[in-house]
Amino acid sequence: MLQQITIEIQDARQFESILRGALDREVHLVEYAILRTWDRLREFEKKFGMSTDEFKRRFTADDLGETLDFIEWDGEIDTLGLLEEKKKMIVEAHIK
Repeated sequence: MLQQITIEIQDARQFESILRGALDREVHLVEYAILRTWDRLREFEKKFGMSTDEFKRRFTADDLGETLDFIEWDGEIDTLGLLEEKKKMIVEAHIK
């Protein structure tokens, strides 16, 4: 469902340029955060000898227990999902 935000401003063209620049910078920041999160996930994969997908399946099925590392790994997976959603939202935004 598309939603709109209305901003009233004197110089819409100048503001559009500023807004596009801000959105572009935000996408780059989110992309960097995604890369860092993937680095962290790969560290867990190496440490525990299983893929993140396998970990998530086993952790959800309660096959692994709840160690601090596993809770952190699960949190990184959640963080990755939130970052990907954020990037998608920004990329799909249209300025009219």
